[in-house]
Amino acid sequence: MIKVYRKTGTIKAEQFDGSDEMREKYHIAIGSGWVAPYRINTLEGWVGVQINSWIATGVNGEHWPIADDVFKKTYAELPVIPKNVAKHIVTEHGLSDLIPIWGGIYRAMIQTVVYGYQKGDIGDWIINHSDMFARAWLDGYVVEGKHD
Repeated sequence: MIKVYRKTGTIKAEQFDGSDEMREKYHIAIGSGWVAPYRINTLEGWVGVQINSWIATGVNGEHWPIADDVFKKTYAELPVIPKNVAKHIVTEHGLSDLIPIWGGIYRAMIQTVVYGYQKGDIGDWIINHSDMFARAWLDGYVVEGKHD
């Protein structure tokens, strides 16, 4: 019987533009006579990389190229969420993989539905961004305004 798997974890990736900065950053070589004009040294040896391909970085700092069409079918950006929503995800997610009945997120959502909400409340954001909230809960997220 064939089992079905999903990818876990996240990767960092940057679309390769052929610039001197990117070639230096990823130690990409330019060659003549190669099928691809650029080569990147991966764990499996030197591999061709095209402009507009993605350079992925693994958990140990290793790099590998991913063709643009494959990347777009395989990966999605993590959702960007407000700091106050992230705080609740961190607090509540640590307690259980399900939202606890008396948890802050559950209370915020119920209060929003029953009593209404003011713009900017956590319940307001969760109700109006429910798909993004679910993705953030399950897959991880980036906090608004935070950059590498």
